[in-house]
Amino acid sequence: MIKIVCVGKVKEKFFVSALKEYEQRISKYTKIDIIEVKDEKIIEKALKIEADRILKNIKDSDYVITLEIGGNEISSLELASKIDNNFNTNANLVFVIGGSYGLDESVKKRSNYALSFSKMTFPHQLFRIILLEQIYRSFKINNNESYHK
Repeated sequence: MIKIVCVGKVKEKFFVSALKEYEQRISKYTKIDIIEVKDEKIIEKALKIEADRILKNIKDSDYVITLEIGGNEISSLELASKIDNNFNTNANLVFVIGGSYGLDESVKKRSNYALSFSKMTFPHQLFRIILLEQIYRSFKINNNESYHK
């Protein structure tokens, strides 16, 4: 099973539609659960409060990949391999997308792997779609199925 724990809600209908499309595509391969935790507005408290909400959704046995600007940049083939390898050894694979202020150190310490898609900053709502597309692409690669390049 794949879980995506993210801070904040997706509001725009076109983003919601794209997310549902990729969730449906991925569900052919594995169960997927997207968990939205409430974002905080008070900067001084946001990271800690959001971290508590994120960590409540992670089990000790989960393999956790945090999405961080300073994380490792890998190719789609390498992500597919990482997903495949982790499904063989872990019950759940959990991706964590932080809020506007990033991730608290406690979440980073719980992470098994820090992943960066780019040094660029993306809107959180759009990034969820990018992540789901890459997860879907990984399953297509791992099952030797064709997919556009």
